[in-house]
Amino acid sequence: MREDQKGVLALVTACTVWGLSALYYGQLRHVPPIEVLSYRCLWGLAFFLGILAVQRRLSVLAQALANIRQVVVMLIASLMISANWFGFIYAISTNQALEASLGYYIFPLVAVLLGRLVFSENLASVQWVAIGIAAVAVMVLTAGLGVAPWIALGLAGTFGAYGLIKKQLDVGPVVSVTCEVLLLAPLAIAWIWFRGTGVGGDNSLGAHAYIAIAGPLTATPLILFSYAAKRIRMATVGLVQYLNPTLQLSVAALIFLEPVTVWHMIALPLIWSALTLYSWSSVRQDRAARKAASSADVSGII
Repeated sequence: MREDQKGVLALVTACTVWGLSALYYGQLRHVPPIEVLSYRCLWGLAFFLGILAVQRRLSVLAQALANIRQVVVMLIASLMISANWFGFIYAISTNQALEASLGYYIFPLVAVLLGRLVFSENLASVQWVAIGIAAVAVMVLTAGLGVAPWIALGLAGTFGAYGLIKKQLDVGPVVSVTCEVLLLAPLAIAWIWFRGTGVGGDNSLGAHAYIAIAGPLTATPLILFSYAAKRIRMATVGLVQYLNPTLQLSVAALIFLEPVTVWHMIALPLIWSALTLYSWSSVRQDRAARKAASSADVSGII
């Protein structure tokens, strides 16, 4: 199997795990979301530290934490990703998995918009149109349901901000996420110690074992994603990632039996149309960049 094929397989696997993770968190509705988040941080930390120990890279972790600027950036990143995790867990525990899936559909367009606002990145006309269509979809949901899709917007916004912050780090994904959960660990321990209920209280050892799965469930798809990103084109990464919210939507509608209103049936095609335009534009840009690089290589040889 070629390296790019291995990359696609790894990415599909990662997105499948992310997309079906609602099934796991749906079994933890009896545990307060903030406590599930706390355990997710701690078990994720244990899993990541184990990986780095096996790889004999714990010294790299120490080096990353020795840089004060990087620590500040990673602290901000940890707050963004923890808010994203909490939003998703809260959505599942309150039977709003459908809205969570909308958030991850909207995320690529929010990320593009944030890149424009923060880094002054240029946007093609088609991309502006895609963002506009997504905005119309949000307005349709707000008008039809009587309330803005705050969970979807929150998930898209925090994950988009997390991506922008991570662009400023020169640390690998496993090391940086280990640092992030390490920085969150004191807060997680404090919550479990002083306010913990549910799994932290009188639940069985089996419940503790079940929630421990949050560690590998957090780490494994991230490692697979990092593996894939190094082997396939970013346009392919962007397209395959839509598998995640598609599976989330399927779980919400077909397994959790959450109601799909007429407003969702109007907004979803709008969002899919926006993503189609955005993806088409991204593929064109990717092809143009590769063509320009190829022309430059030929000119260099001549």
